[in-house]
Order: sequence, then C-alpha cells, then structure tokens
Amino acid sequence: MTSITIMVDDETAEALRRLAALEQRSEADIVRTALAAYATVQPRPKGIGKYRSGRSDVSVKARELIRKDVKDRRWP
Repeated sequence: MTSITIMVDDETAEALRRLAALEQRSEADIVRTALAAYATVQPRPKGIGKYRSGRSDVSVKARELIRKDVKDRRWP
C-alpha cells in the first residue's frame, strides 16, 4: 500500500472525524473507500454540460437534438 498525504479544510476534517466515529471506522478507511468509489466512475462524454440549450424538452427529444447539433457542427 502507498501512503498519500492530503490537505483538507477544517470543516471537511471535522466531518470526516464525525463520520469515522459514527461508523466506527478509521478516517483512512473512509478516505480509501471514497477514493476507490470515485476512481471507478466513468468519465462523462465531452459534450455533456458544455452548453445550456434553454429548452425544457431535452430529455424527451435528446436523440433528435443531438443529431441536429452534430449536423450543425455544434457538438464537440
């Protein structure tokens, strides 16, 4: 196992201390678990979150809207 030192603000450190006490686990174990979970998250496609359409029907018409943006060269 490799040792890594991190710096966190006082509020985060206190939250970690409280969580460790509540769960009866070490702070290091909680940090290791959190980092392992974060490291397994798949990166989002480049286009997600790049712009706001101002539309409220995006989830319903997503495929149609993306195709149009690709055709119009507005999608990365």
